[in-house]
Amino acid sequence: MPDENLLITNARIVNEGAVEEADLRVRDGRIAAIGSGLSADFGETVIDAAGRHLLPGFIDDQVHFREPGLTHKGDLATESAAAVAGGMTSFMEMPNVKPATTDREALATKYELAAGRARANYAFYIGATNDNIDELRAVTPAECCGIKAFMGASTGNLLVDDPEALEQLFADAPVLIVTHCEDSPMINANEEAARKQYGDDVPLQEHPRIRSAEACLKSSTLATDLARRHDARLHVLHLTTAAEMKLFESGPVDDKRITAEVCVHHLYFDESRYDDLGTRIKCNPAIKTAADREALLAAVRDDRIDVIATDHAPHLLAEKQAKYFGAPAGLPLVQHALQCVLEHYHDGRLPLELIVKKTSHAVADLYGIRDRGYLREGYWADLALVDLDTPSIARDATELAKCGWTPFDGVEFRSTIVMTVVNGVIAWRDGELTGAIPGARLDCNAAR
Repeated sequence: MPDENLLITNARIVNEGAVEEADLRVRDGRIAAIGSGLSADFGETVIDAAGRHLLPGFIDDQVHFREPGLTHKGDLATESAAAVAGGMTSFMEMPNVKPATTDREALATKYELAAGRARANYAFYIGATNDNIDELRAVTPAECCGIKAFMGASTGNLLVDDPEALEQLFADAPVLIVTHCEDSPMINANEEAARKQYGDDVPLQEHPRIRSAEACLKSSTLATDLARRHDARLHVLHLTTAAEMKLFESGPVDDKRITAEVCVHHLYFDESRYDDLGTRIKCNPAIKTAADREALLAAVRDDRIDVIATDHAPHLLAEKQAKYFGAPAGLPLVQHALQCVLEHYHDGRLPLELIVKKTSHAVADLYGIRDRGYLREGYWADLALVDLDTPSIARDATELAKCGWTPFDGVEFRSTIVMTVVNGVIAWRDGELTGAIPGARLDCNAAR
């Protein structure tokens, strides 16, 4: 797979809680050496980082790349192209496609679809239903990165709302359980109340009241209670509320059985943006108050939240332009996710070392991803070279995701992704895809 040997010189390497000036050598896809004053060897491609920051690539533990069955919205090739343009080197993809990934045969099919087409490294979840517990019990750690349980509204049969099915899942899951937590009965009641007040033309400002904080907290509480009772490994996805933070403990990810994720858009937007962005920021769980956003940032800083991800979920803009009940929930995010998080660094709210921890180190530790997530000799060379001093503007016209738009249209980010290296191969450089397709299957669920 690797087709070039690299020497990156004059970099500021951000890794394991420190920033140091050093060079980094890549051989046969892996990091061969990190040190000062490394000399170029014959045949080596030398890249002068010129003092820019070299990070381990972003590992996104939650994306929806829409293949198979929904490829008019996105596919493994187009969305992974957008990912590497954003400094993302690995992704874990969700099961709500058509047909849904609810058995091991469907899992195997998705790995076949990704091989030779994904520019970033990949792994896939298997989805829980009310009646596939035997299939979930049989899945092996080598086959998937985790079991996804929608404990809130979802598509098809992926909603798990049978109490007995939930008990069996948490008692018997052989791998990590990840959950979407919103209480459907509460949401349904809120929707009915909104229809009575507004008819079908519900304003977007009602979205965080329909998909309410109370609905999130009730479902997250159920999930964490089940995990504690059965001593299951649980990772709660895309948390959005201050109230939910009490469910999680501070500390290193390796010491936890229950962990938490926040997404970049919930750290960036708040409900005031429904006025100008409307359905462009309609997502589930909903973007909520500025106070909720501040609580999420605080939880990132104090290690109650372990991972920062995207929940990248593209829809065509024509689909998003429908009225409230017709507009699908989800945003395309991978191309600007790292830039978005780095805005908090520029504002002095998140240290650079902590951003790397939440987007790379902790993800690799949590999922047991072998030889990735750190800049260490012997590890795969998954790298993002970032210029923190050169701004770039996000535009719909330059989006690589198939849907062709971004919720950040017109935003000037203060950082630029200069280069992305996947398995030692340059996939993105100076604003362009290189044509390389170096993505490989992730080796997940190594012993923690």
